[in-house]
Amino acid sequence: MIASHANLFLASLSPKNREFLLERSTPVTLPLKTVLYNAEEVPSHAYFMTSGIASVVSTMSSGATAEVGIIGREGIVGSLQLLGPGLVPTHCFMQLDGTGLKIPFSELKKAFRSSEDVRDRANEFIQEQVLSLSQLAGCNRFHEAEERLARWLLMVQDRTQSDVLNLTQEFLAMMLGAQRSTVTLVAGSLQRSGLIEYQRGRVKILNRENLEAAACDCYQVTKHLYAKLYKQSTPGGRK
Repeated sequence: MIASHANLFLASLSPKNREFLLERSTPVTLPLKTVLYNAEEVPSHAYFMTSGIASVVSTMSSGATAEVGIIGREGIVGSLQLLGPGLVPTHCFMQLDGTGLKIPFSELKKAFRSSEDVRDRANEFIQEQVLSLSQLAGCNRFHEAEERLARWLLMVQDRTQSDVLNLTQEFLAMMLGAQRSTVTLVAGSLQRSGLIEYQRGRVKILNRENLEAAACDCYQVTKHLYAKLYKQSTPGGRK
């Protein structure tokens, strides 16, 4: 049984609304590369993440891919599709295996439309995602790969609360929008500086303080957005 408080969105809701969603949700395990939704499709289900990391990915006509967002236990996979009829051009799959609560999208949409509490908290999460994406768009344009890798590892650690991240070279390259050879170079540089231990498929953060210093200033912006999420909510005080 997955505790509802393992998902920060659910924990931020009033007991009544949390129970409404939990009654319609099913606990699921989410192995690596599990597809959570496809591009240009209305999803059949949404997911309240309780562990692991989901990766939101954009694919170009050339077949090149780049990660444009991550979702951990703070959020909802499928939240953007709640906003209107437009089809989302990204797809989403598990980058770090984990667990979640799976709910029919129609049931989540019903709650989103009928409950101000659910709608406000969902919009708060969506806003955090959009503002982070805006910052990272500039980051990918102006900052070097080593700074971006440091920033991204810190963002993942914030959501997993683990020093050891099982991340393949393929995923790291997708995150950087770079070749695998670039991943080897920049990860090797961070390793020589004593910030991480890097082996294929595994990253261990050794010195978080210095890794923050090595990251671009975009990390502090996204860290602040993440830290503020749901903090103005008062669980149990809404209907």
